[in-house]
Amino acid sequence: MKIDNITLTFWNKTVLKDVDIEIKKWEFVFFIGYSGSGKTSLIRALIWDFRPMRWDIILDNNQSLYKGMTEDSLLNYRRSIWVIFQDYKLLESKKVYENVAFAMEVCGYSDAIIRKKVPEALEKVWLLIKKDKFIYELSWWEKQRVAIARALVHDPQIIIWDEPTWNLDPETAKEIMDIFLDINSDGKTVIMASHDSNIVNKLKKRVIAFQNKIVVSDTENGHYHIH
Repeated sequence: MKIDNITLTFWNKTVLKDVDIEIKKWEFVFFIGYSGSGKTSLIRALIWDFRPMRWDIILDNNQSLYKGMTEDSLLNYRRSIWVIFQDYKLLESKKVYENVAFAMEVCGYSDAIIRKKVPEALEKVWLLIKKDKFIYELSWWEKQRVAIARALVHDPQIIIWDEPTWNLDPETAKEIMDIFLDINSDGKTVIMASHDSNIVNKLKKRVIAFQNKIVVSDTENGHYHIH
């Protein structure tokens, strides 16, 4: 997709200005920057939650995301992209399996497909053994893996995570990155907004830095350089 020189405003206040980025299929990209720098606002724009004041986001099929999008094409796009937010939005009173299945039920998947895909997704995040545990019985790290499984069952082409390692110890953070490296190797585009300099520096992926509501750098094999 190509983020084509967009500007985002909220209540007449500019929150991101003149952003011009192209993200190719199967890339692994970090967004870095202080809180309020604009990276989360851009994520919201990517999921059709924050309309640009001007210009547009051009998808891989050369269709504009915010101009002339039909209901059917918007539905297809939303199925191709999945965002994991910091609160995960899990149902604490339901079991692990039920949480992942519910994410499919609300999208109209058949029972047969749900029975097939939910165990597959839980296996990929090492949680199949805990499928009958309630969410409140899980550790924070295990809850994160449930959130990842809910993304995987939809087989999206793009997975976005806002601050995936903000409350994890280094070893657990490494485990979650290993999962996402596997996801990326399977042909998915991965975008992560992160303050974790250790992870960013270790992985040496593409790094896009936001500061003062603009993009200040875009570096291949980059490192964390916002101070």
